[in-house]
Amino acid sequence: MSIYRSGVWFVKGLREYTKSGFQAACKNFNNADIDVNASGRSFMITGANSGIGKCAAIAIAQKGGTVHMVCRDVTRGEEARQEIITQTGNQDVHLHQLDMSKPRDIFNFVKNFRESGKVLDVLINNAGCMVNTREVTEDGLEKNFATNTLGTHVLTTELIPLLSERDKPRVIIVSSGGMLTQKLDVKDLQFEKMKPFDGTTAYAQNKRQQVVMTEEYAKRYPKIHFSSMHPGWADTPAVRSAMPSFYEKMKNRLRTAEEGADTLIWLALSEAAFKQPSGLFFQDRTPVATHLPLAWSRATPQECEQFMNQLDQIAKQFSN
Repeated sequence: MSIYRSGVWFVKGLREYTKSGFQAACKNFNNADIDVNASGRSFMITGANSGIGKCAAIAIAQKGGTVHMVCRDVTRGEEARQEIITQTGNQDVHLHQLDMSKPRDIFNFVKNFRESGKVLDVLINNAGCMVNTREVTEDGLEKNFATNTLGTHVLTTELIPLLSERDKPRVIIVSSGGMLTQKLDVKDLQFEKMKPFDGTTAYAQNKRQQVVMTEEYAKRYPKIHFSSMHPGWADTPAVRSAMPSFYEKMKNRLRTAEEGADTLIWLALSEAAFKQPSGLFFQDRTPVATHLPLAWSRATPQECEQFMNQLDQIAKQFSN
């Protein structure tokens, strides 16, 4: 079954996720969708110093938006910030240091951000990792889960009050088509039972979790527009470092980072995206199914609720 799942996903990927898939899809794009003025609107982007996150930051800054870059590495973040300012002429680009694998730091970051009087219109959850050996953080959390799932959950839910104050607020989560190979597993969130540990499978499970989170947030917070998206297979530093064999095999077919970021930018800026129902999963500016043809990957409503409750309970441990 696992071979079938991976095979179907890979064939789908060769057809849709590569550069040729983007080139086919973009023929139907309406370029006027992102011909907007973002002045007066504030955007927070995690993992904004490279790859897709940086491309989104540049595009938003070019439209006049205020950009809050949330990065783990201050040096790389500041280099990217200066590059974005130079390229766009927008001085309203700000750097915040934060490690998304540390929930206590996220709680403190949001508290300070809110108390500073800053506003926020759009949150882009882009930061992520793929650690290929099971690594436990100083908080006792498996690193992939801590960064990709719990970190995203804490940042998103803690920023809900701030987002709710704005007109047409949005939250976007950068997921992956790899999630199609996974069903939500509520019994082993931190991969303690995964023997041997497989970083690619853990990452795909995290990405399935993010899609479920997006759907559940849409139900919890109806005043905010939520979406998740798949950038396709793009040539980014993260792909090169975390998936070197995949990169070597596919590098001539990969999308550019800019092509990978296109739907993310569209979701963040366009009125057309906001008019779509909240909670959907997008690929090339189009909502797409979150399951392969077989129904095995569908979680029950009870499993989704149990998963969200588990996240809330884990997050609560670090809130004080």
